[in-house]
Amino acid sequence: MSLIEKWYTLIILLAVLVGISIGQMELIRINAEFLIIPLLVSMLYITFLQIPFEEIKMAFCNKKFTFTTMIINFIWTPVLAWLLATLFLADHPALYIGFIMLMVTPCTDWYLIFTKIARGNVALSVAILPLNLILQVILLPLYLLMFDGTTEVIELKYLIESIVMVLFLPLALTFLTKMLLRNKQQLRERLIARLNMLPILFLSLAIVAMFAAQGQLLLEHLSLLWQISIPILLFFALNLIIGQKVGKLMQFSSSDRASLNLTTLARNSPIALAIAMTAFPDQPFIALTLVIGPLLELPILASISQLLLFISRGEINKD
Repeated sequence: MSLIEKWYTLIILLAVLVGISIGQMELIRINAEFLIIPLLVSMLYITFLQIPFEEIKMAFCNKKFTFTTMIINFIWTPVLAWLLATLFLADHPALYIGFIMLMVTPCTDWYLIFTKIARGNVALSVAILPLNLILQVILLPLYLLMFDGTTEVIELKYLIESIVMVLFLPLALTFLTKMLLRNKQQLRERLIARLNMLPILFLSLAIVAMFAAQGQLLLEHLSLLWQISIPILLFFALNLIIGQKVGKLMQFSSSDRASLNLTTLARNSPIALAIAMTAFPDQPFIALTLVIGPLLELPILASISQLLLFISRGEINKD
């Protein structure tokens, strides 16, 4: 894990504070929002470049693991997200939508770091990574329309436009780049290595811009932080237990169970945040939920990876 990755939570928090501070200047507050979409598209383009789409066929070499992961991520988790949102956030439609957006988008990068720490099956986790991305891109608008209910926050037209702009455009650029470099493996690897830290930089700058534009409004509603935090913490606790129980039921090894847990726990806040900022520019509380998510998620995943490592060692000692 690189130094920047270790300090990711602190970097995001610092971006929030910087955004709120510079947003006190009217000139910056008025113009900050124009930087958000270019920064997010750039972030996703570089992130997608790092995803090994060619590995997707490997996901089906272990069908039992792949289908178990897909069922938890794309059937069970959306239902759990809807239940928690209905229980805790029904009186605040923007937080309700933001929470669901966060929870129905499985991670496509960070979970590999924590899988390695927990001594999980990293190769297996890498193999399902592109499948996670493709399915969440396809299913996210369907989940939002299914669970929106009567919040009247979502307008289909703007949702589709935002997905085309911030997901399909960088995806298309990614495939074009990989096509151009398909016979230049060393050049491609060097390019990806040099761009490795840019997604965090672009995401941080986008968060700075968002809080510069909307920070004052959010400061006036700090009590909402607790309202969001409770269902997020419950999500991680419940899915950790479910992942362990299902892994044992499916007779997965301890390393495969660790991979299952982290694949179904880690969330893809950058993608959800990119869509929220473009589809719902007049709903800053949706984006607020998606910024608070990783502030809680990274320390939680670090703790869970140590817990899974402890469980694995305990099972080895029993044998």
